[in-house]
Amino acid sequence: MATSPRVSTHEYSAVAPLHLDQVEDLLKVQKAAQKINSILDLDQLIDRIVNDVARSFGCIDADVYLHDEARGELVLACACGCKGCALHGPGHSLKIGKEGMVGYVAATGQMRYAPDVRKDKYYIGCEETTLSEVAIPLTVEGQLVGVFTTSHHELDAFPPEQLRLLQALCSHVAVAVQNARLFRQERERREKMSREEQEARTIQQALLPKSSPFVPGYAISGSSIPAGAVGGDWYDFIPFDDGRWGLVLADVSGKGTAAALLMSATRGMLRSLAGACCTPGEVLGKLNRLMVEDFPAGKFVTMIYAVIDPANRALSFASAGHLPPLLIDSQGARFVDTETGMPLGLGFGSFSETRVELPPGSHLVFYSDGITEATNPQGEEYGQQRLCEHLLRGNASLETIVEDVRAFANGAALQDDATVICLRAQP
Repeated sequence: MATSPRVSTHEYSAVAPLHLDQVEDLLKVQKAAQKINSILDLDQLIDRIVNDVARSFGCIDADVYLHDEARGELVLACACGCKGCALHGPGHSLKIGKEGMVGYVAATGQMRYAPDVRKDKYYIGCEETTLSEVAIPLTVEGQLVGVFTTSHHELDAFPPEQLRLLQALCSHVAVAVQNARLFRQERERREKMSREEQEARTIQQALLPKSSPFVPGYAISGSSIPAGAVGGDWYDFIPFDDGRWGLVLADVSGKGTAAALLMSATRGMLRSLAGACCTPGEVLGKLNRLMVEDFPAGKFVTMIYAVIDPANRALSFASAGHLPPLLIDSQGARFVDTETGMPLGLGFGSFSETRVELPPGSHLVFYSDGITEATNPQGEEYGQQRLCEHLLRGNASLETIVEDVRAFANGAALQDDATVICLRAQP
């Protein structure tokens, strides 16, 4: 007949003066609790728990099982001193309510003490020299976190005072383990997101032009700086068989991975349309119809699509709600607007075209709002006027524009993707 387990806390409720040994045990528990509450690494925490308890209370072994809710099992996380547990190794599992004192305690939520394990019906033999064992549930706000067990080579080795101390320690252990598991889960989630973002960034960077196009009589360059790992800005150079080139700069609504996905879809559709349509306005018109049908509600893209004809030293462009390009020529600096053109994906509409003459020495810049809306620590925006003033200095380039914007932000991170295409007509 198994010895009745001592589980009821009222059995130990009598208040009595603390003896010297009890004071020492209490100090051990307090010291152990202070140590474990400062550890967030789960493996290090559990190792500290089992080793400290086994050493402090002179036990044969101490084990921690963690609750695997999905499998309905207790999984051995760490064992100290038990040859049988060492043989099984971390990962050994016990079914809740079906296997051993650990399974029983996990099912009932009550401590189980076996003063003589040979008489306990739930005890599963592991270490030959074990004569007494206690299993204590680790719970936080009624939720099972795991089970702590420790055993001894003497009969009835755990007096009531020591059992109370172990229970008190296990309340700290449960919280510490729960915090460490949550910390690990969050760290793993962030690491996974970081890997996925890096993969997305690699893919997105591969979709951008690898080099500047060779267009006789013109120097053309582009750059895109995402505010995060990935972004919704994009630019492209599309060659045509007759020597003309398509220039694209677009800004997808939103940020992050969602914007990057929409950007990739937009790029694919535009490239398929560019070779089949004659004019920028026609390309944007057909692209808009596709996006109205396919894009999620509320998502849109602003875009400038231009076609440069080096033989005639001219460029035609259409705008879908994008910022006007900045032209600098012999007449000075001015922003070039179009008559009609709403952002792509919001509704059906037409897109007017504007023709720009590009004589030698002229300079045309396309840009996204990440440039003009970059703010300094005082909250001021860089703005179109500063962009205009910078380009009028005469030695402006793609690199100097980006440097000037970053200098204006004075170390503050860009809040939006920043993209620029610079086109300079050479003699």
